[in-house]
Amino acid sequence: MALSVETESHIYRALRTASGAAAHIVALGFTIFVAVLARPGSTTHTPQPVGIGVAGFFLLQLHEASSSHSRSLLLAPRAYVSGCKYVPSLSPQFSFLMTEALLVFSPESSLLRSLSRKGRARCHWVLQLLALLCALLGLGLVILHKEQLGKAHLATWHGRAGLLAVLWAGLQCSGGVGLLYPKLLPRWPLAKLKLYHATSGLVGYLLGSASLLLGMCSLWFTATVTGGVWYLAVLCPVLTSLVIMNQVSNAYLYRKRIQP
Repeated sequence: MALSVETESHIYRALRTASGAAAHIVALGFTIFVAVLARPGSTTHTPQPVGIGVAGFFLLQLHEASSSHSRSLLLAPRAYVSGCKYVPSLSPQFSFLMTEALLVFSPESSLLRSLSRKGRARCHWVLQLLALLCALLGLGLVILHKEQLGKAHLATWHGRAGLLAVLWAGLQCSGGVGLLYPKLLPRWPLAKLKLYHATSGLVGYLLGSASLLLGMCSLWFTATVTGGVWYLAVLCPVLTSLVIMNQVSNAYLYRKRIQP
């Protein structure tokens, strides 16, 4: 028996609500998982500097495993700087903030649905800036540590993809200023600016997710997380990426494509 259009609509919205809620839980759960996994005192080897993790959640780690004292770390718990204390990892926060910044606009699963569109845009902007700050701080720590060890920069595909994601995130935040203050770009229709910004943001999110997945193949991560847990960890950025892709496609890309 065929379902009515109204029933199909209810089922579709319920599925999107469930997937959005799952994305919230996964983003937070993955952050907690990494924080526990890489907690201070959990390793007996020399700590390496933090990388950038996104999801997207987005991401830089430039270390290669060459010895027991030099391991490739995706989401190391801290950065070691000569003469300084350990620096807490910024990568889980970056991944979480980027995911939540995009889910702010989800019509079914946003935690800020009670706010106006303008209010949610402001919250989105704040979360994006915080995420970019985490990325830049993490990048600075990696560069500093690399210089101290005399190691080459951008030695892995994970590092290259992570750097590209960080640069893309910076450009994306700059482009968002035009949406906050559309009078700065009077010759550009606001609808087109939103479409370009959303599409560009999706590309940046996927770049970060790709870098994160490459980092999960590092020596440290594969040695620390094994068996089914590793596959579950890999599914985290995959799930959030699918949710974000569906959200952007339904809000902008698909709607624009079917319009005459």
